[in-house]
Amino acid sequence: MTTKVRQKWDERDVPAVSGKTVLITGANSGLGFETARVLAARGGHIIMACRNADKAHAAINRIQQAVPGAALEFQQLDLSSLDAIERACDEITQKHQHLDLLINNAGVMWMAPGRTIDGFETHFGTNHLGHFAFTARLLPLLQHRPGARIVTLSSIAHRMARIYFDDLWLEHGYGRQKAYGQSKLANLMFALELQRRLEAVGAEAISVAAHPGVAGTNLASPALEQIGLRRLAALASRIGPYVARKPIQGALPTLYAATMDDVRGGEYFGPGRFYEIFGYPARGRPTRYARDPDIAQRLWELSEELTGVKPGL
Repeated sequence: MTTKVRQKWDERDVPAVSGKTVLITGANSGLGFETARVLAARGGHIIMACRNADKAHAAINRIQQAVPGAALEFQQLDLSSLDAIERACDEITQKHQHLDLLINNAGVMWMAPGRTIDGFETHFGTNHLGHFAFTARLLPLLQHRPGARIVTLSSIAHRMARIYFDDLWLEHGYGRQKAYGQSKLANLMFALELQRRLEAVGAEAISVAAHPGVAGTNLASPALEQIGLRRLAALASRIGPYVARKPIQGALPTLYAATMDDVRGGEYFGPGRFYEIFGYPARGRPTRYARDPDIAQRLWELSEELTGVKPGL
């Protein structure tokens, strides 16, 4: 069930974020790029945390051409490595006394069976554990900042997913969609549990979640190339914009969650039409499983154990 927040809300309705420091993971392409472009145009200082420096600098140049005077900086970040995450957070903390907005946007999708450098299943390790550790290390910059928000991207794939605590790496039944769905469910459960814990300690910051519905980005292309389907990957990249919404449309729920005054901690935003696949931003409702606080607590404690990072909430 969804609740419309405002009919035909689009990027023209995004309020000013002048003077705010915004960190976006995976900001060099797709939804992250559009989110960075719009918030830069609204006066934010944008930290683009990306794995590939060349692609990030190219994205910065594109935004600066579209938004003269945009305040942008690059931050090296590899969410598949706990050591790299720690280094990135140390660098961010040295350069910035606070953050106003953290958007956990980066992710991988439909990858072949594999492990991160730390031994985690690729999707779960990158999409969930990477963002868990990254957010936890940056909480001191956000927690006591009035109006601060943490926006974590999930997916409609969470509706068909479960957390396989007894086979977290899916060694006894791997599937690309199964692995991706588990990681995006974990993203959503993390966002909701983080809000519970922020409330419990009286923090100023809030945690919310968002998802894009179906948007034409290049997220699936690396997965197709990985299994030798380079022509299909190229074709998907070319026809994607015609069979799915444009990336800016997919970014609208994130932008709403990140900027609008009526947003409350623990809310979940996505498209408002046809099972949250299309349409303008609306309040969505996570599945009952995703809202289960006992499962979320178990996931949180397991994430602390696996990453060795405790948020201190």
